[in-house]
Amino acid sequence: MRIENDDRVRTAAPTHVLVVGASASGLTTVEALRRKGYTGAITVLGDEPHPPYDRPPLSKQVLAGAWEPVRAELRTWEALSGLTADFHLGDPATSLDTRTRTVRTESGRELRADAIVIATGVRVRRLPGQEALAGVHVLRTLDDSVALRKDLLAASRLVVVGEGVLGSEIAATARTLGLDVTLAGPLSAPMALQVGPLVSGMLAELHTERGVRLRLGAGVAGLTGEGGRVTGVELGTGEVLPADVVVVAIGASPATDWLTESGLDLDNGVVCDSRCRAEDGIYAVGDVARWHHEHLGRLVRLENRTNATEQAMAVAANILGEDLPYRPVPYFWTDQYDAKLQVHGFPTVDAEVEVVEGDLANRRFVAQYRSNGQVTGVLGWNMPKQTRLRRQQIVDALNAPAPTH
Repeated sequence: MRIENDDRVRTAAPTHVLVVGASASGLTTVEALRRKGYTGAITVLGDEPHPPYDRPPLSKQVLAGAWEPVRAELRTWEALSGLTADFHLGDPATSLDTRTRTVRTESGRELRADAIVIATGVRVRRLPGQEALAGVHVLRTLDDSVALRKDLLAASRLVVVGEGVLGSEIAATARTLGLDVTLAGPLSAPMALQVGPLVSGMLAELHTERGVRLRLGAGVAGLTGEGGRVTGVELGTGEVLPADVVVVAIGASPATDWLTESGLDLDNGVVCDSRCRAEDGIYAVGDVARWHHEHLGRLVRLENRTNATEQAMAVAANILGEDLPYRPVPYFWTDQYDAKLQVHGFPTVDAEVEVVEGDLANRRFVAQYRSNGQVTGVLGWNMPKQTRLRRQQIVDALNAPAPTH
């Protein structure tokens, strides 16, 4: 890191802010700057041709056909025009010169600004050779969701590779569309890493009851195909899962390839201080940012929608000289069938879990996660209000003074 956290000095607001990434976090940064009275120039650079849109609906409402794709857009063009920002879409950034704060793009543009916000998100991981077979999909962008839905409507058998949040949501949505669905992955249950064994076991029961076949606990060896189209997924056990369509949902990595020659500290994201600052005048926000969380005393990177908004507002404040550390309590949610799960904090897999409200049998409860005697996470299953009220316990634990020995 090149920035110290102490003894900061309020600086004059920049005359031009460049946001690299027309994402939810990028858009929120722009809106927060304008709400705070910033009147300087703002440029937004996006690699996709679409205006900023929301990602959570892509695996649910858009994929299911309940929403037209345009409904996922975060703002109308009229609202975007009201921000008096210059949007350059469909032109990915290719390099950053930190000395002159200049971003070069695929089309040859050179954009210079006094402050730069990196909001380029993540890129999905793929299986080796998957691009050679038709019928194999990933789901990250709006176009991905539209293409996958088109293929699903003409298919009968889907295999989802990846038992995390995204894979579980895709499996649930496809099952509601009437497909024969198999969920595969190396872990023992859906979302095992995110919610621990108790709740992931309940999710396994829920998916099984709804007709999803679970082939978990074994890695994927590769894909099978015929005539250039996928025909199945081969597991490490040798079993082949037949498929007309395959979705690969095995995680993502920060989109920092365009920054490799920038001199910024890149380590599982753009490494930043507690103000989300990577270097003087350069900030990172959203999925791509890995910043120092003062309450936790370590670097953190979060991939969730709430963080995209909250961190962007913090970055906007710091660009304008407010000098605020970003210390969130993480939050994410997932909808699968009739289950709505809301998760606050850090529910680690080895934490002690106690149901503090509701009932497991009725699938309506609040679970509390404790590590070393402190509340570190709260999870609600169809109890949103009660879960939100319990969040304060995590805040109190984070703010508690360290024990003395």
